[in-house]
Amino acid sequence: MPELIVLHYTAMPSCAGARDWLCNPASEVSAHYLIDRDGTLIQMVDEPMRAWHAGAGAWGGQGDVNSRSIGIEMANTGAEPFSEPLMATLVTLLEGLMARWSIPAQNVIAHSDMAPGRKIDPGAHFDWTRLARQGLAQPTPTPNAAPQPPDAERFTQALTQIGYPEAALATRLDAFRLRHAPRAIGPLSATDMGLATALASSLPKYPN
Repeated sequence: MPELIVLHYTAMPSCAGARDWLCNPASEVSAHYLIDRDGTLIQMVDEPMRAWHAGAGAWGGQGDVNSRSIGIEMANTGAEPFSEPLMATLVTLLEGLMARWSIPAQNVIAHSDMAPGRKIDPGAHFDWTRLARQGLAQPTPTPNAAPQPPDAERFTQALTQIGYPEAALATRLDAFRLRHAPRAIGPLSATDMGLATALASSLPKYPN
């Protein structure tokens, strides 16, 4: 039964090209849904069935994300804003999926969340705030959430509790920022610490 929803971008100029690639057995890639820039929704794999969208990675201390998730591909190159029609369709789709499969907001994740260092989609242009305001994704704590002195060990513990898989500190930091602080740069900061610990304390604890 699906327990996660993983969001992707196609990284291709056209939705038709992405559809053809996802339907080509030689690609060894698939997804449950594909959303075009004009909002057209294409279902490609039945929801209870496994789709090859996630690849290597983990979330919440468990691997084989393909077997326990629904993958949604969105027509976007990664260097452009996500269109309004696409986002509106995504909202409606997520509302239905989360209700049908009892998937909580914290289990709607980015491809980059579960595969740090390997994937960056849906990227810095994706509007997570919009989803969070509608209860469709985990909200990011406010930027002034109790800044704390940088502490690599505590930051690592917080990210494990949130669900991030094991990786080098810099790799994990990049993945966390891509989702929760896309404008942040430089080494681990007091703001990163505050965001991570506030987020971790608001979520169920995953096993180490």
